Amino acid sequence: MEWPFFALRIVSGKVLLRGVTDGDLDPLVAALPGDLELDPHLERFAPLPEVRDRERRLVAGLWRHRGLWSPSSWCLDLVVEHAGRVVGIQSLEGDDFPTLRTVDSASWLEPGMRGRGLGTAMRAGIMALAFGHLGADAAVSSAEHSNAASLAVSRRLGYVDNGVGRVHGAQGAVDLQYLRLSRESWRASGFTAEVTGVERCLPWFGLGPEVGPEVG
Repeated sequence: MEWPFFALRIVSGKVLLRGVTDGDLDPLVAALPGDLELDPHLERFAPLPEVRDRERRLVAGLWRHRGLWSPSSWCLDLVVEHAGRVVGIQSLEGDDFPTLRTVDSASWLEPGMRGRGLGTAMRAGIMALAFGHLGADAAVSSAEHSNAASLAVSRRLGYVDNGVGRVHGAQGAVDLQYLRLSRESWRASGFTAEVTGVERCLPWFGLGPEVGPEVG
């Protein structure tokens, strides 16, 4: 059975978002930033050199999200293309989405592509999917206070501060700034994106065809 997200396409500004295929794994490994904190729940293989193990954990995380997908808990990974080249990942996550209608997001870009507005285009694209095609009511995000780039993208799209929390980080406890984007604020932001190939994906989110694209 073909993974329906292979046909999903989101064009937002200068980036194309599409479902990750196994053919994208080598380019993604090549683009992987050294400062990216990978999923701490993925066990390290101590005998492997750190660089090789980071590459393994990146691929394992992508396969894990696909293999453990369920309508009640999912993480959609989309490869980011710029000028025809793979430069990063944009993810969208949801738990009990048909009821809660709330999504979270995460992303990374290869270092040489940062500071060009691509991060904003990536997030705008995934929000266009969430609000315009999946019927989301809200999106949340979080970042360390030192991650000015992520916080700037969120605020540019209309997110507002939504409290501070403390979590486990790679080097111990860290404080996170939480943010929230409402449907109304997304509409007011003026950002748009072209989304195609979503119809076959709707059942995987626990949604019926009546959701469809938002009009007006």
